[in-house]
Amino acid sequence: MADAVGRVTPLALVLLALLREGEMHTYEMVRLLRQRKADRLVALTHGTIYHTVARLERGGLIAETGTERDGNRPERTTYALTDAGAAAVPEWVRRELPAIDRPDRFRVALAEAHNLDRDEVLRLLGERRVALTASLEQHRAARASAAERGIHPQFLIEVHRQSALLHADIAWLDDAVEFVGNPDTVWGVADLPVTDRYLVQRAAARA
Repeated sequence: MADAVGRVTPLALVLLALLREGEMHTYEMVRLLRQRKADRLVALTHGTIYHTVARLERGGLIAETGTERDGNRPERTTYALTDAGAAAVPEWVRRELPAIDRPDRFRVALAEAHNLDRDEVLRLLGERRVALTASLEQHRAARASAAERGIHPQFLIEVHRQSALLHADIAWLDDAVEFVGNPDTVWGVADLPVTDRYLVQRAAARA
């Protein structure tokens, strides 16, 4: 499983997480992801999505479940998660949420963190804070050492920027932990109001 999860790209993860809400065809995936503005996290083109769906099917993470026809449009193949695909989503998020060296993947993991239990997310974010704090201290120590050796500040401007970003990231993370840990914060798809669930909207549209 670890090797399979390691080959899952951010776009593939977004598609797998989407299929946790129910089976659907590729056109529906594109429409829903654009509606949810997922293009801020991953590139959404018909070509890349169709290619990724085909690769997920070859990898045994999704499977065809049938075809649908809407009016005079061509038949569309519907897909659903396999057991391996369903397991890949939380495993991918678990791996990427505490990692501080893959920022693009972290953004996707954060967006899909609701696929994990609240307590596990808080633990993983705690691990991330420890790693961020250690990195911040390393940058501060590096700047101090460079200054002692007489290195001019103009050569350390990037190190200074990274220290500021780490400091801001830690401050944001503390707010995020408070938000997730608040019992009033709705967490997980199962806890959403029924009217907000995709499957209910989908069923109503097809009724």
